[in-house]
Amino acid sequence: MLSYLEIKIMKRHQIGHRAEFRKEQSQRVANSASISTSFPRLKSLKVDLAFCTPDGATRSSQVKYAVNLEHAKSVFQFDCLNNECVRGDFDLSEILAKAVAAREKNVVGEMCCHGWRNKDSIEETKCRRLLRYELNLGF
Repeated sequence: MLSYLEIKIMKRHQIGHRAEFRKEQSQRVANSASISTSFPRLKSLKVDLAFCTPDGATRSSQVKYAVNLEHAKSVFQFDCLNNECVRGDFDLSEILAKAVAAREKNVVGEMCCHGWRNKDSIEETKCRRLLRYELNLGF
């Protein structure tokens, strides 16, 4: 059985992993080219994101917006909304690239977060939150 001190250290370590991953992801996004540079044929992009519980029954948050192609980055990823999730998130970069290459006007899909979270600060479990997305592309 773990002592109080060991549990406290494990919790700090988990938070450290999350912060480290966030820093790496932020740098990866910052170093990528803008969407307009990477995909010059793309003239507009509207996004509808629904963040859902693992069973998909409950939507915890929804975001709809028109992407500013000059400022948005081609590493097109969104953070998992689970504050305990480590090394998760939803990366739509490849989906966007394939849609642009195929000149698709509408892409609908669902992704599962592959991060993990600590349950009771001891046992690791998969996050498995869902992202339902719709991308509307204009050329």
